[in-house]
Amino acid sequence: MSEVLFEEILSPGATWSHILKRGTALHLTDIEGGANVGAILYNADCPVERLNIPDTLKAQHIAKLTQGFVLYSDMGRILCSMTEDSLGWHDALSGCADAAAVQAKYGVARYQEYRNEFHQNARDSFLIELEKYGLGPRDLSPNLNLFSKVGVEADGALTFQPDHSPPGSFVEIRAEMNVLLILSSCPHPLDPNPKYAPRPVQLTLKRVPSPTANDACRISRPENGRGFTLTERYFL
Repeated sequence: MSEVLFEEILSPGATWSHILKRGTALHLTDIEGGANVGAILYNADCPVERLNIPDTLKAQHIAKLTQGFVLYSDMGRILCSMTEDSLGWHDALSGCADAAAVQAKYGVARYQEYRNEFHQNARDSFLIELEKYGLGPRDLSPNLNLFSKVGVEADGALTFQPDHSPPGSFVEIRAEMNVLLILSSCPHPLDPNPKYAPRPVQLTLKRVPSPTANDACRISRPENGRGFTLTERYFL
C-alpha cells in the first residue's frame, strides 16, 4: 500500500529535480493532454553511474518504454522501474532540443520581453539543474521523453505521433536506487506543432512497498531478474 508524501505541479517549460529515494515512487499525470516530460537519471550516491538508454533497450529487447520495464544504469543496475502506465509507449530515442533548435522552430522569445512565457529548451534546462548538484556538461546524458510516442519507419525515419497523451494520462516510476531525477516539461524536439506550447504535469511522490520476487518488472525479462539481483547486492 502506498503513502503520498507530497504533490506539486511541474509548470509548462519548467525544470524540476529531486533525489528519489529507494522505496519511493513518482507518479506523473498529464493534466491537460499533450505533455512531454524529458527525464535524466543518476545514482544520487555516485553520479558517475547514470541512465544508459542503449542498455535499457537492448537488455529488454524493446524500442519504447512502458509498464513492466526498467531503466538500467551503465553499471547494469536498475535505477527505476516503470510500475504504472496508461499509455503503453514512452519515447527513448529522440533526445531533447537545444537553444538553436528551439529558436529555429519557434522564433525568438526572450525572458526580457516574455517573462515566464519565454522559450526555454530542455538541454540548457537540464544543465542548469545539474549545476545544483555539482555536475556539468560532461555529465549530461541522453534523456527519456515521457508521454510522447515516436515510431520508427521502415527506412529508419522517426515519426512523432500527435495527441498520443490525452488529459489524465499517467506513468509511475519506482526508485530501486537513490536516484537523482531531473525533469523538463519543454516540448518534444519532433513535435510538429509550430507553436511553443509546453503543458503542465502533476507530480505525486509516494512511499511504496519493495518489489517482491514475482514483481512484474522483475519477471518481464530474464535480464531484469539479474539486474534486480545486482541492485539489491549494492545495498547489502
